[in-house]
Amino acid sequence: MNRRYALRTLIVTTSSPMTFGVHAQATSDVTSLLRAGGCVLMLRHAQTVAGFGDPPNFDLNQCNTQRNLSEVGRDQSKRIGQWLSARKLVASSVQSSAWCRCKDTASLAFGRFDVLPALNSTFEGRSDSMVQTEALRQRLTTLRAGQFEAWVTHQVNITAMTGEVPAMGEAFVVKLGAEGNPGRVLARTRFN
Repeated sequence: MNRRYALRTLIVTTSSPMTFGVHAQATSDVTSLLRAGGCVLMLRHAQTVAGFGDPPNFDLNQCNTQRNLSEVGRDQSKRIGQWLSARKLVASSVQSSAWCRCKDTASLAFGRFDVLPALNSTFEGRSDSMVQTEALRQRLTTLRAGQFEAWVTHQVNITAMTGEVPAMGEAFVVKLGAEGNPGRVLARTRFN
């Protein structure tokens, strides 16, 4: 693995979120965007136990071999669900990475999910980021006005899709971007 990439990823995933031209939006803005639909709420999984990536030889079918949500992350996930519920925002579809920290975030926040392989982590070259990003871009073309989907995934996938770096538990409202720009970030929120 490229040491510079590993160091950059470590800094990005353990520090406060960086923003590249997009700032936190007022709750009413995020709510209005989701109500208008034709977009996705792209959510990085909630806070995990301390660590970097997953342990060697982890197994996607065994949560106890992965880096999972911390108690703070479990509470954070529940607050995300409460935030959405208080605003009567219901995703038409909830899609998750197959990693347990994403599935748990989706389950606690939304009460339901389907696994979408295009949301699986591409960290350390586990799969082809360009292929997955293109699959997500194609899915964005199918979203209709008045409805939004929720996608629970990983920092590397969100960054590949948007060029932005989310904190754990942070979400972006994303629409289809212009050619060569997979996803356009309309807003970001930490559900405060």
